[in-house]
Formats: sequence, C-alpha cells, structure tokens
Amino acid sequence: MRICLNDVTFRTRWMRTRFPFRYGIAAMTELPHVFLSAKVMIDGEEIVGLASEGLPPKWFTKNPETTFEQDLPEMLQVIEKAVEFGRVVEEASVFAWWQNVYSKQDAWADGNDVPPLLAHLGTSLIERAIIDASCRFRSSSFAEAVKDNILGIDLGEIHIELAGTEPSDWLKNPENSVIARHTVGLGDPLTAPEIPEEDRADDRLPQSLVDAIDAYGLTHFKVKICGNLEVDVPRLECLAELFTEKVPSYRLTLDGNEQYRSLAQFREHWEAYLERPALREFLSSEHLIFVEQPIHRDDALKDGMKDGFDSWPEAPPMIIDESDAELTSLRRALELGYRGTSHKNCKGVFKGLANRCLVEWYRRKCPNERWLMSGEDLANVGPVALLNDLEVMAALQIGDVERNGHHYFKGLSMFPHSVQEKVVTVYPALYTMREEGYASLQICDGRLDVGMLSGSGFGCAIDFDLDELGRAGLPDREE
Repeated sequence: MRICLNDVTFRTRWMRTRFPFRYGIAAMTELPHVFLSAKVMIDGEEIVGLASEGLPPKWFTKNPETTFEQDLPEMLQVIEKAVEFGRVVEEASVFAWWQNVYSKQDAWADGNDVPPLLAHLGTSLIERAIIDASCRFRSSSFAEAVKDNILGIDLGEIHIELAGTEPSDWLKNPENSVIARHTVGLGDPLTAPEIPEEDRADDRLPQSLVDAIDAYGLTHFKVKICGNLEVDVPRLECLAELFTEKVPSYRLTLDGNEQYRSLAQFREHWEAYLERPALREFLSSEHLIFVEQPIHRDDALKDGMKDGFDSWPEAPPMIIDESDAELTSLRRALELGYRGTSHKNCKGVFKGLANRCLVEWYRRKCPNERWLMSGEDLANVGPVALLNDLEVMAALQIGDVERNGHHYFKGLSMFPHSVQEKVVTVYPALYTMREEGYASLQICDGRLDVGMLSGSGFGCAIDFDLDELGRAGLPDREE
C-alpha cells in the first residue's frame, strides 16, 4: 500500500452554546467547528477522508494572560502546519504516514516553543482524515481496521513494552453501547429554579442537572472543582444529597481542573472533604471512579510527584488528562504513581490506542493494582467528530465517556436540515428528529447506542456536501 495526501479543503461553522459553560479559567459561549476534507491517494485510487474538531477556549493552552482571539490563530497555525507536512509524506501504511507527520510536527513545535498538546491538535486532525479515507478504501470500520491491523500499527514504536504485539492481542470486541458521563460544570445549575431568567434556554431541552437526569436517565457524572474549599465543599455536599436522592447507585469522577500546584495541596483539600460526613460516602470507592488531573500541567509530571504518591498510599486513583501531551507521557505518569490517562481524539487516535494497550499490559502484569483509561471530551458534537470519537471509545472498550456536547449545544440545529436528515436516517439509534424540527442525540437509560457505527468509514459513513457543513476556509475570529 502507498499513501499520500493530494489536497485538503477546510470548512468552518461557528456554534453558539445554549447557555454559558464555565470550566477552569474559561467560559464558553461560542466556538468554531472546523471540518477537514482530505483527498488521499491509496494504491493509486483517490479517496476522500473527513475529520472535524471544535476549537474550545483555554484547553490546549491554559494561559490566563491571553484572550481567545489571541489563542485561536495558534490553533489554526498548528492545523495548517500539520497539513503542510502531510503533503510531502508518502508511506506504506497509515500508521507510518502518521508517524512521519508526527515527528515533523514535533520537531517544528519544539523549535518554535509550541506546547505539544497544542501542536498535535493539528496532527490528530489530519490523522483522523487519513484513517477515515483508509477505512473507506477498505470498506472497513475503525474497529475492524484495528482488529485486522490494516492500518499497519506498530505498538512497539510508541511503547517498548508492547513490541511484537498487535492491537488485537490487547483489545477484543468493541462495545455496542457506552454510558454517557454527564459533566457538572462549576456554574451549572443543579435545579431549574436556580437558572436566572436571562440564562434560560427556550428550546425544551433539559438545562438543570435534575432535568438532565430525568430526561436522559443519567447514572454517571463528572464533577468539576475549582480548588477553593469555601466553594467546593458546599457544592459537593449539595451534589452528594442530590445524587443520593435521584440516583442512589451513581458513579462519578472528580475533575481537578489543574487547580493545584502540588500533590500536597490537593491532599490537604481531599482530607478536608473527608472530614465532612456527607462527602466520605460521596467520595468512597463505591461511587468515585477516579480524580482527573488535579495538578497543573506544568507540575503534574515532575520528579517530586513520586514521593508524594509514595507517602500517600490511601490516595484516590488519579489520572492525567492535559498532561498527556507527548507519546511518553502515560509511561511517565504511571512511573510516578498515577493510575492512567484519558483518551480524546484531539490528543491522537494512534497515541490513545497505544496508551489503551499499555494500560492493559499493566493490568496483566500487576493484576492487583488499578489501571485506568477514561474517555473524555466535553463539548464534542456531530455530525462527524462525535461519531469518530464514539467509534474509538467503543473500539478501545471504554465503558463510560464524558459527554456534554448535546447539553451545551442545541442538537444539530446549527446545520442545514439536509445534514440533520442524513444523520437521523443513517443513525436512527443515535439521533432522532425532535418535534421542534431539529436532530438531537438520543441518550436512553444513560447510554448511547454505538453499535451502528461499525459500518464503512471512521464512525461516520455519510458522504456530506462540504458546503452543507460550513463556510469555506478556516475560521476568522473577526467574522
């Protein structure tokens, strides 16, 4: 097989949230969603692959000194740079093609002081388009492509522990459904009366946490904390009471939002939580799955973390998220005392796949320890990015994933009706046309049915007219 990139076309659609969402140092009210269409030559045949990504404020770089208007050009630059490198690469497999582009992007980023998490947003976007083209060329789903390794994945090139093994040695049948883990943001209303009149969404979709639980049958939650005990403790106690009443068998993850500069500081807050009777049960292993990225990315993988974990044997299981910026980040984290990492397509599909296999390697090597791979991606939406993402989560056998795109955005209402009709027709178990006249994600009993995604292509098997998806080109913040 010979693979090369012939041409790339971009489309952009700006999306507004139903209501503001506050996380960490940012409040999201709108963001550009970018579509990348790649014409790929595979063994002399031109195949089109499609990928997309929302560009949220203050995730790839968490610099409080800059505005989103200042950050957006950097996000666009890394996408354009990855495409530039992709145009000059020709390889014998999809994995080798990705590896070549990744190394070029890595060298450029290192020489231009571009953080790796941001740099490989670009790599991951073009990577997804190439995967989609390859799956379409083979009339294969992503799960089938992984199982049969038609993508040429060499796990040992990423993690030496996996040398000589295939993805199918570690991963078996994909999930047919995944649990939607609902994020409770720092400012999200818990009950309807808490919503200010001016912030009420007039679209008949649930807005408060209680209404979302009732509408979707939610059982799993991701709770964000701000690092201020005076704020976090009473809010966690309210959630403990609410979950106990509404969903007694609830499971949750705690998102530290990089609010702590040291493990000792987070430990102080954790122990303060456990002094409260209501929170001891709330944060017990019966309900808590893990704590996500409590330590700021600048400090999370420093040498001193190992001493902190060694001296705190009763610490809750912790994983990295934003710190998982490089191919070696997970191995480094596990050596320090973390229990795993997250997968997001924007951090890289092949990287996430190799990380998932490494977690399984640790599970077999040390079966009495707890090793974790979570699925995270807060505001992912269809009709392309969400389906790509769910297909990967199913293939990686990740049972519950953070999902709030359907909550913060009004279904697929921002797209032409023709796009919405295609999605509902092809994926009726995943999307439904509401009586208000727009397509919306279906969550039943807290679950998403992903079984129909295992068709031809990378999650989304629909051939869209690019002009239906958005305006030509990358976004201009001044529009």
